[in-house]
Amino acid sequence: MHMENPFRNRGIIYSCYTKISRESENFIPEHIFTYIESGSLQINDGHKVYILKAGDFAFYVKNRLAKFTKQPTEQGGEYKSLSVMMDEQMLLKLKGTFKQQAAPEPESVIHLDANPLYKSYAQSLIAYINTEEQPSERLLDVKVQEIALLLLETKPEFANILFDFSEPGKIDLKDFMLRNFNFNVGLERFAYLTGRSLSTFKRDFEKLFGKSPSKWLQQKRLDEAYRLISRERKKPSDVYIEVGFENLSHFSFAFKKAFGTSPSQLSEAS
Repeated sequence: MHMENPFRNRGIIYSCYTKISRESENFIPEHIFTYIESGSLQINDGHKVYILKAGDFAFYVKNRLAKFTKQPTEQGGEYKSLSVMMDEQMLLKLKGTFKQQAAPEPESVIHLDANPLYKSYAQSLIAYINTEEQPSERLLDVKVQEIALLLLETKPEFANILFDFSEPGKIDLKDFMLRNFNFNVGLERFAYLTGRSLSTFKRDFEKLFGKSPSKWLQQKRLDEAYRLISRERKKPSDVYIEVGFENLSHFSFAFKKAFGTSPSQLSEAS
């Protein structure tokens, strides 16, 4: 993975990759507007795979798990994207002027139409970022508020999403963990997303699974890795990320300790 001079300030991220990149943190903490300038982006939320290509605009709903794979264009090209995070404090200031209505649960990723207003917004922000003098934090705060207002003007129904400040409710822990064990997030994130404090999450988890969350997660991920390598013949270098490990060396060490053979040895024998 190689990233050149990423810009990150006031919730605005402008990044450039020359090699394929997979995110290590698989959690969307705030609502995000994104624009793919070049390359492509694959997003897997455990239920559906979304593909964004150059020129696409999208909106990510907060408090969701998702895996991001950033793919540069072929023949030495680049992946470039602009993302703008809309924090709760800013949205609270806007809430009073917009009406909300009951609406179904949105998908994790919402494709946005190729509205020329979105393109003008993205291009203006990228122009600010690419100037020799970095834009002021005051200006960046205005640009974050601008995209929130622009979304609300072009899609009034987004008020239901942007102004939903409720925390995740208590849900079925077993079902959630069996579907999402391969997302590389901490126990605090899992606890939050299942509507529990960390201590309650650990207590409920041990009652259900008979072991601590950390031990269960590692074994579950290793078992899935073994299946993917031995049956689906996937490469260990791809599998460790897919099942939720942070790095290849830790994965290989844990795998050999659990099964008595390394992932590469199993791969060669399969």
